[in-house]
Amino acid sequence: MSQNLSTAALLAAPLAPLAGSALAGLLGTAFGGNRIGRRASHTATILGVLIAFVISACVLKNVALDGARYNQTLYEWMTVGGLKMEVGFLIDGLTATMMCVVSFVSLMVHIYTIGYMADDEGYNRFFSYIALFTFSMLMLVMSNNFLQLFFGWEAVGLVSYLLIGFWHQRPTATFASLKAFLVNRVGDFGFILGIGLIAAYVGTLNYGETFGKAAALSTLLLPGTQWLLITVICVCLFIGAMGKSAQFPLHVWLPDSMEGPTPISALIHAATMVTAGIFMVARMSPLFELSDAALNFILVIGGITALFMGFLAIVQNDIKRVIAYSTLSQLGYMTVGLGASAYSAAIFHLMTHAFFKALLFLAAGSVIIGLHHNQDIRWMGGVRKHMPVTWLTFLVASLALIGTPFFAGFYSKDAIIEAEHASQLWAAGFAYFAVLAGVFVTAFYSARLYFLVFHGKERYDQNPDAHHDHGEHGHADVKPHESPLVVWLPLVLLAIPSAFIGWLIMPMLFGDLFQGAIVIDAARHPAMTELAENIHGWWQMALHGFMTAPFWLALAGVATAYYLYMVNPALPARIKAALLPVHRILENKYYMDWFYENVLARGARLLGDGLWKGGDRGLIDGAVVNGSAKVVGWVARVARKAETGYLYQYALVMLAGIFVLMTYFVWLSKYL
Repeated sequence: MSQNLSTAALLAAPLAPLAGSALAGLLGTAFGGNRIGRRASHTATILGVLIAFVISACVLKNVALDGARYNQTLYEWMTVGGLKMEVGFLIDGLTATMMCVVSFVSLMVHIYTIGYMADDEGYNRFFSYIALFTFSMLMLVMSNNFLQLFFGWEAVGLVSYLLIGFWHQRPTATFASLKAFLVNRVGDFGFILGIGLIAAYVGTLNYGETFGKAAALSTLLLPGTQWLLITVICVCLFIGAMGKSAQFPLHVWLPDSMEGPTPISALIHAATMVTAGIFMVARMSPLFELSDAALNFILVIGGITALFMGFLAIVQNDIKRVIAYSTLSQLGYMTVGLGASAYSAAIFHLMTHAFFKALLFLAAGSVIIGLHHNQDIRWMGGVRKHMPVTWLTFLVASLALIGTPFFAGFYSKDAIIEAEHASQLWAAGFAYFAVLAGVFVTAFYSARLYFLVFHGKERYDQNPDAHHDHGEHGHADVKPHESPLVVWLPLVLLAIPSAFIGWLIMPMLFGDLFQGAIVIDAARHPAMTELAENIHGWWQMALHGFMTAPFWLALAGVATAYYLYMVNPALPARIKAALLPVHRILENKYYMDWFYENVLARGARLLGDGLWKGGDRGLIDGAVVNGSAKVVGWVARVARKAETGYLYQYALVMLAGIFVLMTYFVWLSKYL
């Protein structure tokens, strides 16, 4: 433990947003009598998150430059046998990076929300929720034990449920929040199983103690099976990541979560909550490095998500849903990075993606405001002339997402692709193909979105639903206008790291920042070693990027989108007609939602009805409870007939009993 890191300061990082959330939630809502107004509510929450960001930046400086580390238990909740339930912090390069990402993006979202939610009645409640989410996420990434990790894990899920369903008067928002909550519970079931196995076989919930016994775990089999215990633990933990980080097939909740306000899309579903699973797997690298089976499983799931979720973005017309499916695809990139043991590259992409994807969502929200809450990109066009700041920042984010050399997304995405190429795991071939093909797909849907929104003919007056309510407001005049300062300022502040953070941070991430935080068996998984040998600086990497396949694939994707939507806009309709079955599959999202709703959910309801009617009402109530009462009643009615009150009948019964007993004893004496 380094003296450079103060326990009080570390405690203040998560507790400051919590204090702001409590003030806004308790005193700024009807629950507390509306004692403080809007200005006080957003000031308290923004101040709390600002404190968290300043502390996080100082922590990152101390960790990166001075080598500071911190691992200490702060509070012991209880001891059950030999198992200690504790609250503590583990601060290293991985934690410090996540703290800065979470707090900075959250700060930008808080400022942006002042303008975006200005007319909403739940203004104070919304600020309370997003500050509470920041507290939960910071507790998750700062934890040094599985109990605290699980607390933060479930807390961000709960707040996500509240935020997705924030406009609860809309049935679609209520359905989306329930869907997100239930799908995440499926993943969390696997997650808690993995934690339970660790507690049972290691006897501790502390990270350091668990990692110290990881080698012993790798020699054990799961009782009654031929499966390695370490593989089962890692797969269970990753199932939790599949739910939280929206990996196939537990991805279905994230696109529907766009029913929540746009700031939530940026905060939870682009930059922080959905990356919790990626962070968790990187933190558990000492365990995952011992199981090639688990790493191959991660590669397959990540490859499917990266490529096939990108296809779905191509056919979306809602501006936020295009970006949502892009998030799914990019999470797939991070996941395949983890599977190739390129944990640093995955966290690098997590960080760069947090900035440019939050920027994309917030810029999309600015477009929605400017177009009076129209979200259909088919009725946009020419926005560039009316919203110059939004246009420029959206362009920067799009270039970063595509992987344009020198922009932030290029360095992290290219590192993952190269790591897949260098990996020796059997599933790496499929993952490499998926992420390489995904470069073209990403460039195509990103350019399609950009061209349809900001260039071409203005189509605002052609919108058949212009007079209807697309958001919380409805306007007949749809002429766009630039958003107010409080909305576009966060866009500019996010555009700066989206453009420059890649080459600024890359040497640090491929240096010793993650030393001790991430463990790699270089002999079995040499991807990162080869990657480090081939990278000779950010300038050379970017120049070399112009000669690689990913750059030309991205360029081809942009050129194809430009031709289809700017040069020959009638062609997409003809392609759709020619490939109608394929388009229908994509439009129905591979029928995954239909399967879940009509097979699993309906099957569960039928099973529930069967258990209720057959099991509960028929067997338990009918046979056991009511049946036993009927048997007792029948026996009583029969026995009652023998109670006549006549002495001679009782004497006869006594004599018959004596005769039966004498016969029984004679039989016993004769045959025994």
